[in-house]
Amino acid sequence: MKLYRLLGILTVLLQNDRVTAPHLADKFEVTRRTIARDIDTLCEAGIPVITYQGSGGGISIAEGYKLDKSILTADELSGIIAAVKGMGSVSEPSQVERTLDKLGANSNTAREPVVIDLASYYRESLVPKIELIKRAIVETRFIEFDYYSDKGEARRLVEPYFVAFQWSSWYVFAFCPERRDWRLFKLARLWNLHIRDERYAPREIPPEKLDFNAMYTDDIKLVAVFEPSEKYRLIESYGPDSFTETPDGLRFEFGFTGMDYLVSWLLGFGDRVKVLEPANVAENIRDTAKKIFSRYG
Repeated sequence: MKLYRLLGILTVLLQNDRVTAPHLADKFEVTRRTIARDIDTLCEAGIPVITYQGSGGGISIAEGYKLDKSILTADELSGIIAAVKGMGSVSEPSQVERTLDKLGANSNTAREPVVIDLASYYRESLVPKIELIKRAIVETRFIEFDYYSDKGEARRLVEPYFVAFQWSSWYVFAFCPERRDWRLFKLARLWNLHIRDERYAPREIPPEKLDFNAMYTDDIKLVAVFEPSEKYRLIESYGPDSFTETPDGLRFEFGFTGMDYLVSWLLGFGDRVKVLEPANVAENIRDTAKKIFSRYG
């Protein structure tokens, strides 16, 4: 925390001609004595901080040092502000306001060119989950929750290590004592979350477990032909290089991991796609279509 406070104090000093110790103490929620020690630390680090006594006094950076008023370039600061605001979509508003204030990015700051919303319409349920998991991680406490997946519903007890935003969704990366392995749990499928009183001893995470994309092996090699009208959907999902335009339509070749997801995705195109390979995917779609027809027949 001290490092962040020192960086915050330095940013404030670079952006203002002179500030008072009480102002810094209020801003960073510490005592004046702590601010005085922080100023000494900055001086020891080679930052020319000057303290003025009496009426109109305060703290400032030596004039010669102010030739460059900012530690960051405009693009660098813009990127940081966008990231902070993005995290603000899944954090308590007060935390974001304090951070932006310390960066000098208040309401008068020019509009940022990038807007990030990481919560979408899940914010009401997502923010409390993330805050609770973060607290459990800091306190090294177990969490338990109801989890819903294609395998059914189960009550899980895990050791949380971090929250991750991956593949357009939020997950908690945790160690499952029951399965004796590392797991990603999707927060949208995770409900009735609670922190347990019991603590866990942090484990060393194997580097290969942090390669989340390695979880998906793409064993199913799909070859299909789509109607030209579906070009925009293929581009949206897999890019303009994912298909080849032929007289018969858009020839699409791509690897998939799960059969259930693949069949569900293909059915979303209705009669505007024909599967060429593999045969079991085509059979699966045909059987599903028969069941649908029977239900609505």
